[in-house]
Amino acid sequence: VILNGFGANKIQVIKVVRALTGLGLKEAKDLVDNAPKPVKEGISKDEAEKIKKEIEDVGGVVEIK
Repeated sequence: VILNGFGANKIQVIKVVRALTGLGLKEAKDLVDNAPKPVKEGISKDEAEKIKKEIEDVGGVVEIK
């Protein structure tokens, strides 16, 4: 799951990324600030779709590779 951008809702996207990855605040902020970046790798298609939906629901731009 690749985060390509965060739209106008950067703080909400950071919160969701933190919840999904277990990263600390600084690491999650760095990931979002440096998009495109992978959020999660080596997961099932179903899990990837759930993550994509959660991030898109708060305004993030995501793709699954």
